[in-house]
Formats: sequence, C-alpha cells, structure tokens
Amino acid sequence: MIGSSAGIGLAISRRLLAAGWSVTGLARRDAPIDDERYRHVSADVRAADFADTLRGALDAAGPVQACVYCAGIGRELDPATMAGEAEVFTVNLVGAVIAAEVVIPRMIAAGAGHLIGVSSQADRLIDGGAPSYAASKAGLSSYLEGLAKACRGRGVAVTNVRLGYVDTEMSREASVRPFLITAERAAEVIERALATRPVRVTYPKKMAALLWFVRKAT
Repeated sequence: MIGSSAGIGLAISRRLLAAGWSVTGLARRDAPIDDERYRHVSADVRAADFADTLRGALDAAGPVQACVYCAGIGRELDPATMAGEAEVFTVNLVGAVIAAEVVIPRMIAAGAGHLIGVSSQADRLIDGGAPSYAASKAGLSSYLEGLAKACRGRGVAVTNVRLGYVDTEMSREASVRPFLITAERAAEVIERALATRPVRVTYPKKMAALLWFVRKAT
C-alpha cells in the first residue's frame, strides 16, 4: 500500500487488515495502525531512492498479491510563480510509474498479481484552476489502462480507480464538493475492485454525469 498514512490509503489498509490480509504500507509519515499483520516502511515517492525502498519492502514482504498506489497531491495554480507544479506530476504520475516498474515484473514472473492506481474523474477536465492535478491524473488513467492491456493474458490485472470528491485532507480545501464520499466508502470501492479485477472503475456515477455536463458547457 503506497500512501498508507492517511485518507484513502489508510482506510483501505484498515479494511484489508480486517479482511485478513497482511499489509506493508509505505508513506512519509507513520500510519496510525496497530496490527501485527501491518508493517510500515518510511518512503517518499519523490525521493531518488523510492524504487530501491519499494524493492526492499517487497523483498521483506515476500510474494505480492496486490499493490495499491494511493499517493496523491493537488494544489491551486499560481501563474505568477508556477510553484509546485512539477511536484504534483512527480507524486501523482511519476511515483506510480516507478511503482509499476518495480511491481509489475515481479507479478509477471509469478503469473499473478493486481496493481491498482487511485486516479480521479478530474482526468477528463481541462482545469485552469489546478491544471497539474487534472493533467497528472489524465496521464495516470491513460497509463494504467495501457498497462492493463499489456498485462492481459499474463495473470496480472491493472485497475484504474477514478474517484470523485473524497473527504480527505486534500479535498477539504475545495469550496464545493459535489457527491462527496468518505474515505471508507472509497476503500470499499477499491476492495471490490481487488475482487472483480476490472480495467476501470468510475465512482460515483453521479459525479461522472455532472462532469460530462461541465465539459459540454465549456
């Protein structure tokens, strides 16, 4: 679980532990989890040694059944400074690509496994307020679904989970959050995807319909 210390990553970690999974969580901060089947590894997806840290965590954990990439950030654009734009792409997209580079070959060699990336329904938007967030999620969605095609028939599933507004620390900065869901509800969606192994999950559907009208109007 990459991004296990808060929000969706914390919620899905707890849910999987309750279902009997053993979970290795990677995050910059410690996760508030007290369970003998949880192991925490301090890691920053922006760091140059992230791939090595992830390899070490996987070596210690043994055969990996699933990897969920939940790390994500977003911020409003300040055109006067352009501060932090590259960092959004690093966390939301490049970190996921690095995780795939480490995890997918192991899964292919084993003939089994499942990579899930948590993307966003913002991947269909051209957003002047937070262009790096929408664009990085667009890249993530495209990459995950391309990987799903590449891994098809080799025992490895890749799922792109496209969520709307989730009640997390990042989304609380938004003034309007239509069709808001809890992190626990998002975790339920991800857990179901682990069982059904679809290429794409879009939730909630009402948010998708709203964004369709927004795109048509702009």
